[in-house]
Amino acid sequence: MEESLVRPRSLVREAAALRAGAPALPVHIDRLCARIEQVDPLIHAFVPEPGRADRLQAEARALAARHPDPSQGPPLYGVAVGIKDIVHVDGLPTHGGSALPPGVLAGPQATVVDRLRAAGALVAGKTVTAEFAGAAPGPTRNPHHPHHTPGGSSSGSAAAVAAGLVPLAIGTQTIGSVIRPAAYCGVVGFRPTHGRIPLTGVIPNAPSFDTPGLFTADLAGAALAAPLLCDDWDPGAGPGDGAAGRGWTDEVPVLGVPVGPYLDRAGPRAREAFARQLELLTARGLTVRRLDLLPDFDELERQTQTINRFELAATHADWFARFGGLYRPETVAGIRHGRTVDPADRAAALRAREVFRERLAEQRRRAGVDLLLAPSATGPAPFGLDSTGSAVMSLPWSFAGLPALSLPAGVTAQGLPLGLQVIGEAGADERLLAGAAVLERVLDGA
Repeated sequence: MEESLVRPRSLVREAAALRAGAPALPVHIDRLCARIEQVDPLIHAFVPEPGRADRLQAEARALAARHPDPSQGPPLYGVAVGIKDIVHVDGLPTHGGSALPPGVLAGPQATVVDRLRAAGALVAGKTVTAEFAGAAPGPTRNPHHPHHTPGGSSSGSAAAVAAGLVPLAIGTQTIGSVIRPAAYCGVVGFRPTHGRIPLTGVIPNAPSFDTPGLFTADLAGAALAAPLLCDDWDPGAGPGDGAAGRGWTDEVPVLGVPVGPYLDRAGPRAREAFARQLELLTARGLTVRRLDLLPDFDELERQTQTINRFELAATHADWFARFGGLYRPETVAGIRHGRTVDPADRAAALRAREVFRERLAEQRRRAGVDLLLAPSATGPAPFGLDSTGSAVMSLPWSFAGLPALSLPAGVTAQGLPLGLQVIGEAGADERLLAGAAVLERVLDGA
């Protein structure tokens, strides 16, 4: 492992230091750009940008002029963030990881970027994505082992946080594109409830599932960023204001494990690590209940693909008609599959999703389960860069639109990270972060 490549930075500490004026913004930008120039040629997390340093210094001067006293500035004053290259940012082109002309893909700045900039963040640049957030990987390498995939499709965002290029990065998840790369790169990935962060200004993949999410080095960073990005955040229901675990003062969450065909999809190393994690949590006094939640997992997979492929084809109908020869084979295959899907089949799959949501919520209520646990991925990051790995461990929760996050949870003998996936109830993102803080303390203390 190249130790020098893995240097995640605490968002909480960095935000506090910048608001204290140490370092001053010009010095901070110089260090940031020097780190990107040193490390990014080795991992390719960022889309190349000539003049990055000059742009960032100009934006920093404008920010300082608006907030002469950093201590009175907004919560992310001067914090540099990476933005996945399907998310529009004023002043930067959007390529979507594709060869299409950027002008064709242009659009208004995304709401998630509006919110970051309102909070004082500076956009360090666009991070590499698989083509149109699909299956055709970009050039990004895993900072832990550069010959292994960082996961996808939010590959650049996860790698940028793991390598300490930025302390916060934005990705998106359709099926597993935040949770899986977070696990592979050994960082925290948070995918809110579907719809909790508006999709305005984001190139869609499958709007029924697409959700902006974020990457940070630790859960405290996610707890700082989430209230700034999500609609209608209730600080009394979660770990806001830096009080990790708030919301669970008189109890700890009851944990559920979905056994059966779903868990069987995890590989042996993921299952072994998951079993050890459950033993540790149980030994520390947490209640773990095993539930038969997904006996029809094959059918859930089919319904997910029906919706996803149909919507992918619809999203790209015009672009593909004009520029089909510029698309990569993996994306072409998905679009062509989507063209064969009958609209009635997609409508039936959407109805099935509503039934699944209601059934899952009722099963959790009957079992008295607060949070579900699962491996974040089928195993550690696979060798090679021609695939971003399997998203199957995130599939049922993305199908249902539930909030989920990945916590770093150990490494293999080869030094590849593993993740623990924590799944909350729809709309209860605050409770998810609060409960995950309890789990993080147990895992960190092991």
